[in-house]
Amino acid sequence: MFDPTLFPQMAHCVTLVQLSISCDHLIDKDISSKSDPLCVLLQDVGGGTWAELCRTERVRNCSSPAFSKTLQIEYHFETVQKLRFGIYDIDNKTPELGDDDFLGGAECSLGQIVSSRTLTLPLMLKPGKPAGRGTITVSAQEVKDSRVVTMEVEARNLDKKVCLERGPGDPRIKGLRADTGCLPESYNWDFLGKSDPFLEFFRQGDGKWHLTYRSEVIKNNLNPTWKRFSVPLQHFCGGDPDTPIQVRCSDYDSDGSHDLIGTFHTTLAQLQAVPAEFECVHPEKQQKKKSYKNSGIVYVKTCRVETEYSFLDYVMGGCQINFTVGVDFTGSNGDPSSPDSLHYLSPTGVNEYLTALWSVGSVVQDYDSDKLFPAFGFGAQVPPNWQVSHEFALNFNPSNPYCAGIQGIVDAYRQALPQVRLYGPTNFAPIINHVARFAAQAAQQRTASQYFVLLLLTDGAVTDVEATCEAVVQASKLPMSVIIVGVGGADFEVMEQLDADGGPLRTRRGEAAARDIVQFVPYRRFQNAPREALAQTVLAEVPTQLVSYFRAQGWAPLKAPPTPAKGPAQPPQA
Repeated sequence: MFDPTLFPQMAHCVTLVQLSISCDHLIDKDISSKSDPLCVLLQDVGGGTWAELCRTERVRNCSSPAFSKTLQIEYHFETVQKLRFGIYDIDNKTPELGDDDFLGGAECSLGQIVSSRTLTLPLMLKPGKPAGRGTITVSAQEVKDSRVVTMEVEARNLDKKVCLERGPGDPRIKGLRADTGCLPESYNWDFLGKSDPFLEFFRQGDGKWHLTYRSEVIKNNLNPTWKRFSVPLQHFCGGDPDTPIQVRCSDYDSDGSHDLIGTFHTTLAQLQAVPAEFECVHPEKQQKKKSYKNSGIVYVKTCRVETEYSFLDYVMGGCQINFTVGVDFTGSNGDPSSPDSLHYLSPTGVNEYLTALWSVGSVVQDYDSDKLFPAFGFGAQVPPNWQVSHEFALNFNPSNPYCAGIQGIVDAYRQALPQVRLYGPTNFAPIINHVARFAAQAAQQRTASQYFVLLLLTDGAVTDVEATCEAVVQASKLPMSVIIVGVGGADFEVMEQLDADGGPLRTRRGEAAARDIVQFVPYRRFQNAPREALAQTVLAEVPTQLVSYFRAQGWAPLKAPPTPAKGPAQPPQA
């Protein structure tokens, strides 16, 4: 079992800080509309390398956005944590930012933000060149507990669209005839009449209303049911169930000029008195029409304060992380005896494969009690019959492929290298399926006791693309993550597809992955960075992937963490 007392850096309680982001006066890069901004948070990891930590949602057609998604970061008093905030105009579905317009950035330290509580900085396109009048405001709040507010909300009899009240000259009415300024007879009047509602929740604090959650838009529906959502309790109401909450229901417009349907004020305590209903009132309509009652009813079906377990809760609660390694021995690596080969061992006995292995393995091994790791090779002809194998034990003992520690894997690799013939093709599916079988056995226990991490070290594009996609999609239903480190300078486009940051990975049959479990990183991006930089980036998504799996299964840590000593009083559940 993992003993936190053996690792002082883990035993100390790390303070989590939650950052709320808003911007003002962003420059417009779009010709016919305002920008669609998104904020990316990066941290200096040394050697001139910046690692992305997280990003907000995209806000459409808005030059002064308030982002509802907060950014969480660990705060270490003893370290200068340099941060960079980048604002981008997102006009496509790809996760890469290189093809998006840069609207400006700002740099500061986390200590500056924490000490200021709220920090406003000018946005810069590059050093010495301001991004117009653009500014970014960052507010910090300590995350004091792990509780979240989980809600299910629906509405009935919402008001129809009000765009017809704007007048024929309003450009927001699409399809007007140029000669008459009227809508053509063929216009879809039914679609025009129904709203596209979404909800926004605000908490009161410091004399202002702070956005805490924005729902999805439900198109063409006056009786919407929104998806269940969860918001950190501290962010939702500051931990106080009596903090005033404002809820706004609006009609979405693609140009960003959303129309208010109605609003109401409440508190978390009132929201928890489910089933609860609230009249959605439009202030202007209420003043103009004596007969006006409301613009619809919002129903709160469920509202619970729940504990949201963290990665450390699971690990310190006894979850074992089982580490498996797969090494690429295909012919494209080159003759190991040649200095040009990726498998060539330098006079100091290292190469890119071993450096990547040490970097990632040295972190992961701390979470496995027995320090015995199965290690495999793929894509080589192996003795004695010299058949190509896509799943051979590095120690040539298929019944016991375990190596003692990371050094044991390194020793097995060095001994196997001169005994095999590099061949091909590059097939990932056999090793992924191998680890998945063990993960499936662990899942049958229905406890958060084991999680599996497979590290694949490869020099090129995968050959069995369809089989690999199928294997990853099936593995996404299991307690398992796959890390791929690309060694060398080959084209890794297929690896980026497996990473699936732009949308869920799908099989040829169209089955989507239950969750994103693949993280791909090209090694040479970190070649001149400190060794820990690669590990930080490669392992960045594993905690979230582990938590997301156990949370979806409804499995608490084996040993539940102690409940907070103090917390807001919770009204009884209906």
